[in-house]
Amino acid sequence: MSPLSSSLFYDRTSARMSSLTAQAQTLQDQISTGKKLSAPSDDVVAYQQLRTIATAGADGTADKANMDVAQARITGADTALTAITSQLQRASELAIQARNGTLNDSDRANIASQLSSISGTIADLANGVDASGQPLFGGSDTGAAVVANADGTHKLATSKTPSVPIGAGQSVVPGENATTVLGLSGGRNTIDMIAALATALKAGGDTSATLGSAITDLSTATTQVSDVQASLGARGARLDLVSAQATTASTQRETRRSALEDTDVTQAITDLQRTMTVLQATQASFTKLSSLSLFDYLK
Repeated sequence: MSPLSSSLFYDRTSARMSSLTAQAQTLQDQISTGKKLSAPSDDVVAYQQLRTIATAGADGTADKANMDVAQARITGADTALTAITSQLQRASELAIQARNGTLNDSDRANIASQLSSISGTIADLANGVDASGQPLFGGSDTGAAVVANADGTHKLATSKTPSVPIGAGQSVVPGENATTVLGLSGGRNTIDMIAALATALKAGGDTSATLGSAITDLSTATTQVSDVQASLGARGARLDLVSAQATTASTQRETRRSALEDTDVTQAITDLQRTMTVLQATQASFTKLSSLSLFDYLK
């Protein structure tokens, strides 16, 4: 073996051992940290993909938070609307009862007291708030959804409820304003209509016309609340669907991220063992050959 080829062999073997040592160190680091990548230079393409996944994940987290808020508002509104419907049904029963010709003014006054209570209860329900203290039926107005005027009548919120973004350019309106829920034709509202009926019954006399009109209004009001509740239910169902899709997308992102970034520990240990075996064999061969007289000569 010539001095040149021996020197070349020495250099190549040294480089090979250095490479194997670095490879073993990398595998050890991957096993200890659980991550395949420690710097962008390890895999530029994979790092870019991870950045994209991280951005999508952050957006997904924000969207999911918005969905949770919207769903909570819809659930709260639905509960309130169910209670309002119950109150309207009771008011209808009382109005029909009040038309009974066998009742006297005292009986109707008692019914009037119950109707007054129902009017107040509906106002309270309409003024319900969500977990953050925002009115369920306030739209974008500040303050309560239903405000009592000085003359005893009520003003209802009219502004459109703000939409909530839920990702991919989509949004949902998680509520309705009080006017949509309780407003009646001619600028009237359900709360004041029931209160006016109670006042008429307390006054006594012939209330047949007033009762007939009120019963029709109560039927209209009940249908209106039911329609709003159905609309909110449809939005809640849509949120459930979008939320499920978001959960699936999040799972897929995590699977992809793990494939790009996380160490397959079993495979890494196998690779490390193989690398150490090759390194040890190379070191042994190098030690043996370097002891030959030719290497001594080169030294």
